Amino acid sequence: MTQPCVLPGIAALEEEMIALRRHLHAHPELSFEEFATSDLVAARLEEWGYEVHRGLGGTGVVGRLRLGSGNKVIGLRADMDALPIVEQTGLPYASRNQGVMHACGHDGHTAILLAAAKHLARSREFDGTLVLIFQPAEEGDGGARRMLEDGLFELFPCDAIFALHNMPGLPTGKFGFLPGPFMASTDTLTISVKGVGGHGAMPHKATDAILAGAAIVQALQSVVSRNVNPLDCAVVSVGSFHAGIAPNVIPDHAELQLSVRALKPEVRDLLIERISAVAQAQAASFGATATVEVDEAQRFPALINDAKSTAFARQVAEDWLGADGLVTDMAPLTGSEDFAVMLEQCPGCYLLIGNGDGEGGCMVHNPGYDFNDDCLALGASYWVRLVESFLA
Repeated sequence: MTQPCVLPGIAALEEEMIALRRHLHAHPELSFEEFATSDLVAARLEEWGYEVHRGLGGTGVVGRLRLGSGNKVIGLRADMDALPIVEQTGLPYASRNQGVMHACGHDGHTAILLAAAKHLARSREFDGTLVLIFQPAEEGDGGARRMLEDGLFELFPCDAIFALHNMPGLPTGKFGFLPGPFMASTDTLTISVKGVGGHGAMPHKATDAILAGAAIVQALQSVVSRNVNPLDCAVVSVGSFHAGIAPNVIPDHAELQLSVRALKPEVRDLLIERISAVAQAQAASFGATATVEVDEAQRFPALINDAKSTAFARQVAEDWLGADGLVTDMAPLTGSEDFAVMLEQCPGCYLLIGNGDGEGGCMVHNPGYDFNDDCLALGASYWVRLVESFLA
């Protein structure tokens, strides 16, 4: 049901938005493989009169619309990629691409921005330039960085950029804003432990890589609790531990993969330094060795919202919805977002829209997740209001 605060022009598009979102949900595509999605986005933007540029970041799409004589430029970004997850929703529009699923709501984000794009092209009630950025490969594959490397802001300079993400657990349609550090940096580390293999019945003649690796896992838990200021955010999670192929063989090698998160650059550096030191010392205590590698392609900084842009974006929402439309206790998140690299080059704000907090809902990246279609018209109305306020 359309909420009374939704713009009439957006309300008229609601059924079309829902159908589009569900089409995208049924046809998800992985990072850098968003070929059909990009085709759809580009075709719609061209139909509505946008200047369309393709190929940034491989499958990225950028639409630009200039109106009037204003010099200001606003950028809005939506992500398009899906995840390698087997969907378990049982919905009639569930994924038809086995093993690939829109489990993070990027189908909704894309539909929201397209709806706003159509309305803005029709209403033409702004003075300046609107840049719409449809980004590939947000899910850890560096699509934002690839677009920047391909000249995104050289070709389409913006005065400010904005992006939104749905958030299960927050009330449907409420908007969350936070200036400064909002989402954590992320680093993927691999620890390789080298021992000496041997017979499982004669462990004294081997150097057990599994034992050394297990000790490293345990010791890493002390990094956050004993090396990081308790008032700072830090996460060290071992998500993968592989070693051995048979119960009676002591392997000579073990491999651990870690996800490391922080909100401050200095804490990020400390975590990596201490992880390396702890891993090497623990391995040495068992007669083994350990090397630590940081995956440079999977490094993303903390997402830092510009204070001025965030205050502006929040005020637009409050003027429209009142204080009841805002999440009043917004706090930083330990999840990560590659929109952070765009914010390093252009001031802006990343905001949240509530996906619902009722029973039966689940978090993103879950095989049972689905984007809440009740958010579509609210999200699109917000983008319209933001653009028209910024380019007044």
